[in-house]
Amino acid sequence: MNMDLSRRSFLKLAGAGVAATSLGAMGFSEAEAAEVAHVRAFKLATTTETRQTCPYCSVACGIIIYSKGDVRKGDKAEVVHIEGDVDHPTNRGTLCPKGAALKDFVKSPTRLLYPMHRKPGSDKFERMSWDEALDRIARLMKDDRDANLLLKNEKGLDVNRWTTTGMLAASATSNETAWATFKFAKSIGIVGFDNQARV
Repeated sequence: MNMDLSRRSFLKLAGAGVAATSLGAMGFSEAEAAEVAHVRAFKLATTTETRQTCPYCSVACGIIIYSKGDVRKGDKAEVVHIEGDVDHPTNRGTLCPKGAALKDFVKSPTRLLYPMHRKPGSDKFERMSWDEALDRIARLMKDDRDANLLLKNEKGLDVNRWTTTGMLAASATSNETAWATFKFAKSIGIVGFDNQARV
């Protein structure tokens, strides 16, 4: 079959085809509506977004934790996704392999959720309340400080040194928290003070 098609007719036909294809691609067709109908919803659309600091090392990367369940309504929040925070100046959304696996860290069955204490001579740890743990730590620190605080050196100068207890501080904190922690340690006389970043 031989069609007599002028250049002008060819351009009109091609233009009509492009227009019809463009309208279909912009969503004016039933095929587009059918495609949209079976696309699943964005899984994080109904979650609560919480910004936090990665707990692993001293870099202090920013993370975003997505959880389901409204704690204000009495629901238990369940972490469903963790990713790097693109607005954080330290990591700009990137995470190392440990940070990328934080969801497994949070959901680990061996994760410590409350204080444990192993009594002298015992072969197992026993659960204790936070109040009991903090009271025990405070009592042991007070007893050790009272017994070992060095008030004056050999020249008779006031030194107030407590050398038998050390303190290891977290590194993934703000400057203000680090300053307050350092001031607390030095105010009670602790000499052995270090940071997790150097360990």
